[in-house]
Order: sequence, then structure tokens, then C-alpha cells
Amino acid sequence: MRSKDYKIGMLCATFSAVTWGFLPIYWQALRPVDSVAIIFYRIIFVAIVTFIVSLKLYGMEGIKAPLRIKGNKLKFFLAGLLITLNWSIYIAAVNADFVIQTCIGYYIEPIIISAFGVILFKEKLGKYKTVALAFAGVGVFVMLVYYREIPMIALSLAITFALYTAIKKSYKLEAVLSLLYETMFLVPVAVGMVVYYEIHGIGALGVASNFQLFLLSLIGFCTAIPLILFTMGANRISMVSLGIIEYISPSITLLLGIFLFKEAFDTVQFFSFVIIWIGLVFFTYGEYKEVESCPGFQESPSGR
Repeated sequence: MRSKDYKIGMLCATFSAVTWGFLPIYWQALRPVDSVAIIFYRIIFVAIVTFIVSLKLYGMEGIKAPLRIKGNKLKFFLAGLLITLNWSIYIAAVNADFVIQTCIGYYIEPIIISAFGVILFKEKLGKYKTVALAFAGVGVFVMLVYYREIPMIALSLAITFALYTAIKKSYKLEAVLSLLYETMFLVPVAVGMVVYYEIHGIGALGVASNFQLFLLSLIGFCTAIPLILFTMGANRISMVSLGIIEYISPSITLLLGIFLFKEAFDTVQFFSFVIIWIGLVFFTYGEYKEVESCPGFQESPSGR
């Protein structure tokens, strides 16, 4: 059987993708709070949550130690900047009723993540993963041809998250610490912007109901938990596996966009959706075959 570490990685990545898939419900429940303001609140609350947990688990010295390693601060800052940009685009798109458009972005994203894995980390594609990526590529291509334009929201989401994933593969840290470093450098700016929004009456306190304020107070947990799970997965499985698992998230969101938010969905989009899921069937079968045929198989955290 595969190592326990690998199984944990697969489980964490899967739960992360499922959680992200249902998050549009949470974001739309916060309207009419400004999407930009939500991002700044997110930075502050995530930093608070992760600092408290990190302090409890590792102590102040444990928090400071990774920051002393040369080059880490820049990596943490860039990772934080990229994931903040990704969240900003995503939340703004969801609250502007472009839920299905975000799905296209997150369908493209695993292909870019897997490509980065092959190019940057010399990971290898097995035959089942190759077939899975081929189906995914065809499904995305059909959507791109159908729209007959460059989907900027979709491409921005895909590229920023793929770059974020690649940077995270260059350092291995406990998930909570990693998320703390990715937000702590942005906290001063976030606090300043929240104060500005509230003073001018356009922040959460000026427009949100008491229930929405309660929901907003949970934003640290709602966004930290899937990112922590994602980090735990990224540190234990290959980028190729991680990339394909991430198709779960946009598939759930797509169903929400159609049946809950009542966004337009036509035959071509449905056809693309089916093609991508056929690819996921190949991936799942390939994973099963590897477990059965290679009892001693173990993937390293870097996928190499």
C-alpha cells in the first residue's frame, strides 16, 4: 500500500477541493459587502487565526525560525500576494454573478499546475494521467472556442493559482505556519484599508446585517481551512495528482451556478463538462491500478 503520508495528502487535497467548491454560497451570503473589503477582512482574520494556532502549536520561536532562512521572506510575500490576487478575482467574480466563468478558470488551472509540475519539477506523467489531462484539455478547448474570446477572469484565476502552487512547492512548511507567513506581510495594508472603508461608511459595518457580520467573522476559518488542507496535500503528493484532483472544486461550483444561482448554461458547456469528468474517471482508475500493482510505491512530497 502507499505510505500513510501519501494517503493523508490525497485526503487533504480532496477535502480542500470539495470545500472550495461550496464556498460561492458563503460569498454570495455576504452581499452587499464590497468584494474588495471582504479581501482585506480575510487577510486580517486569517492572520489572527493562524497566528493563534501557530503560537499554540510551535511557540514564538517556532514561528520565527523559518523567517531566518535566506530567501524565505520573499517567497512567503510572493505566495501571499498571488493567493490574495486569486481570492480577489474569485470573490469579485462570484459576487458579480459570474460563478460559471470562475469554473472555467478552475478547469484550466489544473492543466497549468500539472504542466508546471512537469516543466519545473521534472515530474512524470503516467499513461492514465496523460489520458486524463488530454480529456481535460479538450474539454477546456471546447469552452474557449465556444466563447470566441480570451476569458480574462478564467485565465487570471488559473495562472495566479498555478504560480502560487509552484512557489509553495519550493518550500515545505507546516500548513498553518505557511498560511500565517502568506498573510502577515499584508496585514498592515489590510488594516489601513479596512479603517478607510469603515470611516467612509462603505465597509461591512455600514452595509451588513448582524447575521452577515457574524458570517464575516468566520472568514478566517472559512478560507484558512481549505488552504491549510491544500498545503498539506501539496507537500505530500505530486503537482500532477494535485492538479487533477482540483477539478472537483469547479465541478461542484458549476452545479451550484446552474441549479442554485440559476446562471445560463447551454449544451456546449454541458458537453465540455462531461469530457472533463471522463478524464477524471481515467485518473481515478489509474490511481487504483498503481495501488494494486505497486505495493511499495511511495510518492515524495515534491513528486520526484
